[in-house]
Amino acid sequence: MSQRQSYAVGTGLFIALGFAALGYLATQTTSVANSSRGPSYTVEAHFANIGQLKERAPVKVAGVRIGQVQSIVLDPGKETADVKLSIDKRYDQIPDNSVATIFTSGLLGDQYVGLQYGNSKKSLADGGTLALTRPAQQLEEMLGKFFGAGGVADNLGGSYSVKGRFTNVGSLSVGAPVKMAGVAIGTVQSIQADPVKLDAEVTLSIDKRYDQIPDDSAAAVFTSGLIGTQYVAIQPGGSPDMLKNGDELVLTQSAMQIEDLIGKFLVSGSPSAKPADGGKTDGDKH
Repeated sequence: MSQRQSYAVGTGLFIALGFAALGYLATQTTSVANSSRGPSYTVEAHFANIGQLKERAPVKVAGVRIGQVQSIVLDPGKETADVKLSIDKRYDQIPDNSVATIFTSGLLGDQYVGLQYGNSKKSLADGGTLALTRPAQQLEEMLGKFFGAGGVADNLGGSYSVKGRFTNVGSLSVGAPVKMAGVAIGTVQSIQADPVKLDAEVTLSIDKRYDQIPDDSAAAVFTSGLIGTQYVAIQPGGSPDMLKNGDELVLTQSAMQIEDLIGKFLVSGSPSAKPADGGKTDGDKH
């Protein structure tokens, strides 16, 4: 009985300490978020995806807080979020070509905006805009990296779009990497079913640094490893003409289905198998 009582007391203390720790962290977070840091100036950044970023989230440089997110609104008529950052005036020497990235604190922590300094000699002014941004990392992309699908291109210099039609895309999803020679050169921008042609139209966003892809190149849906995520692989052709924005990849290879793989394995694994009619085929004569 005493052992059970001591076990119950220990469990209760553990739970109480847990709630106390959570309360302390909540108090500290609130105090930091609401603390006054003196005069500030505002800059803007546009993100394709902000994830779970919230107002008053920290803005950091090298892990040091230099400001906070002032407001988040959706740009009218655009699929981007306009994020205003309030920066302490003490940090008024931020190069105007710096990169703003949405990071996550730890595995399941809150998100914040991290600034990586550029090399421009011109500093951001009040009301200025950070032109180079990276959106919040999506869970699908992180899982893709974990299972070996690899990352996606930084896409800091702009991109162009090409399309491809597939009879079957398998479990390919938006945001999946587009690779060439195993190197990520872009991402899958959209996947739409064509009700007339009864196939899938896949739009690929390619980094402009890779603008020398022949227009007779082939696109195939591959899978990373045995049970990894799927991605689009570009196999360069030999045409002297290069793909341009809005072009379509004519040569495509759909995703391989597990049924097809099993069927090929069974057929190739039984080379001595004979037909059920005593070894005669349609071409045999009686």
